[in-house]
Amino acid sequence: MKTIKKTLLGAALITASLSSHALAETKINALFMAQAAYSEADVRAMAEAFTKANPDIAVNLEFVPYEGLHDKTVLAQGSGGGYDVVLFDVIWPAEYAANNVLVDVSSKITDDMKKGVLPGAWTTVQYDAKYYGMPWILDTKYLFYNKEMLEKAGIKAPPKTWDELTEQAKIIKDKGLAQTPIAWSWSQAEAAICDYTTLVSAYGGEFLKDGKPAFAQGGGLDALKYMVTSYKSGLTNPNSKEFLEEDVRKVFQNGDAAFALNWTYMYNMANDPKDSKVAGKVGVVPAPGVAGGHDVSAVNGSMGLGVTSASKHPDEAWKFITFMTSQKVQNDYAKLSLPIWSSSYEDPAVTKGQEELIAAAKRSLAAMYPRPTTPTYQELSTALQQAIQESLLGQSSPEDALKTAADNSGL
Repeated sequence: MKTIKKTLLGAALITASLSSHALAETKINALFMAQAAYSEADVRAMAEAFTKANPDIAVNLEFVPYEGLHDKTVLAQGSGGGYDVVLFDVIWPAEYAANNVLVDVSSKITDDMKKGVLPGAWTTVQYDAKYYGMPWILDTKYLFYNKEMLEKAGIKAPPKTWDELTEQAKIIKDKGLAQTPIAWSWSQAEAAICDYTTLVSAYGGEFLKDGKPAFAQGGGLDALKYMVTSYKSGLTNPNSKEFLEEDVRKVFQNGDAAFALNWTYMYNMANDPKDSKVAGKVGVVPAPGVAGGHDVSAVNGSMGLGVTSASKHPDEAWKFITFMTSQKVQNDYAKLSLPIWSSSYEDPAVTKGQEELIAAAKRSLAAMYPRPTTPTYQELSTALQQAIQESLLGQSSPEDALKTAADNSGL
């Protein structure tokens, strides 16, 4: 009888111990993007490594397309919870700060973090001199080109200006090497604003001046005029007006484009012989500049990870973020997204096999131009997206379209 009692007592103690462990486990929910840069499988692998190192924290991951990331975050916040960690674009901190979506983590940013992370990366998570997370994806758009096509066309070097891009595309088209040599992501979405911003930076334009729209003149107008001219010239793939970045990647790696503007991730994907017909022929340089103006052009397309103000587990959420943005994790996945840490660029494990990309990155990342910082960014972006579409389709002149966008920008 005593033996039975001891066995039962032992079993009860084990059960209590297991229950205690189960109760000690904290679950956090994290919202990520299901597309460019790190893939869903990569993010899951990173999270598994985190839970292995922190068995008392479980991470539930959710993935949505970029286009749904902002609204999903805001709607979850409005419902009083949902996510502890969210991925956010460089264009959202102003709005998120104004609406108390993210926690101000300025006190958690250490001196080592400040010194180790590239200065330009911090702009991703800052607003009004406060930090709202950690930069995670450091990115800009580059000009990719098909080395074989350029060689066959007798072109010795990729274009350094946007006018040269037009000239080279014409040579390639005239020689029958590509029917429409240039691919862009000009769908009525944020993708088009990123391409437009790249051109605005080349032409020295301004989005806002003294808080008011300034893009309807100067470099902002020149940028849209270039887009329209390129579209109407027959050198740009006509489907560009519906393309997102993934469409551009597929067209380029199928060998149907000589030039394409896209994010970092395309470099290694287009060089993968399993999926790409142009593997080994992919060249990459900074997006071109303008003669007599800027040598290169670049948009700040970086993204950060932040703790939501609705999180019931902010400490565990921050622990997860510091792991995901750590130099070791970033270096391990550097073939998909370049690290935020400056010393990583001296590490052969990071640079090997992508020396050409790193060389372009050193120039482009230093020239990243921001999209406007305003709490009403979504309204402004929507107005500009419409202006670009109307101009490309010939429904409005660039001048009139941008003037209407300025009137509808909410500023």
